[in-house]
Amino acid sequence: MKSPNIYSDVQIDRAAHLRRDDAWLADAAVNPASRVLPIWRSRNLVVEGETPAPVHLPPDIVPMDGAGDAVFLGLAGETAYFAIDVSPLDPPPLGDHGEFLDLRQVGPRMRPTEGGVLAYARAMLNWHRRHGFCSVCGSPTESRDAGHVRRCTDADCGAQCFPRTDPAVIMLVHDGGDRVVLGRKSSMLPGQHSILAGFVEPGESLEDAVRREVFEEVGLALGEVIYHSSQPWPFPANIMLGFTARATTFDLNVDYNELEDGARWFTRDFLRNSPEDESFRLPRRDSISRRLINEWMEG
Repeated sequence: MKSPNIYSDVQIDRAAHLRRDDAWLADAAVNPASRVLPIWRSRNLVVEGETPAPVHLPPDIVPMDGAGDAVFLGLAGETAYFAIDVSPLDPPPLGDHGEFLDLRQVGPRMRPTEGGVLAYARAMLNWHRRHGFCSVCGSPTESRDAGHVRRCTDADCGAQCFPRTDPAVIMLVHDGGDRVVLGRKSSMLPGQHSILAGFVEPGESLEDAVRREVFEEVGLALGEVIYHSSQPWPFPANIMLGFTARATTFDLNVDYNELEDGARWFTRDFLRNSPEDESFRLPRRDSISRRLINEWMEG
């Protein structure tokens, strides 16, 4: 079996059966053994260092006044874990315990089993921030089921919405030999290149999404499309579905609306000797894109 991708190994039992147990949740929310992961403006509380460490605090330390509703994440053994949004507080609180940093900055340097729960917490609170109003009637919504449902407060509507994840395919396209296609968008770091990716459209299979996106972005037809693995990517709310695919045509026809800075074929030797600077660099080390490239280089 493949090892989990970074952010995939949450190591928490989500314990969905407890989300409507109000008495149990009330006790857990004040239990000194419980742990709270505060998030401030999409940033997780961590202790920085060569190997950054997440900060899990008991409920009595996290400021509740002025913060958002807590989200029950689940259980690690007997320990209940919650996430809470402290974004309304300014300046950011809890400076004696760590600093609020972007997970994209520290995640690649964390132990693989520690980044997952931070990604989970970040994704849940991001969803709450974006769904404060009903998409059906526009009325305010309120958190229900320990933060896993938002319900319209208009009694005549009562529509519910659930945490959403947008599926996106990400694919390493190779020529069956020594070359792979990498593209670049202007939003990336200087010199950074990555494999191709795009969102799955309604009524579309994953394999069809791979073929469509590759043809739209670089004009290549594909033969076999093989699933590799998936990765939660809470930046802001995606699940990346990784594939490898063999091209059956090789002349690139780049859509510069999709890839502003173009795409081209690269050889294994070139990638193995990547300078990792502004002239050329590979994707972030915490991404499934980097994993697919590394495995292909080793193959």
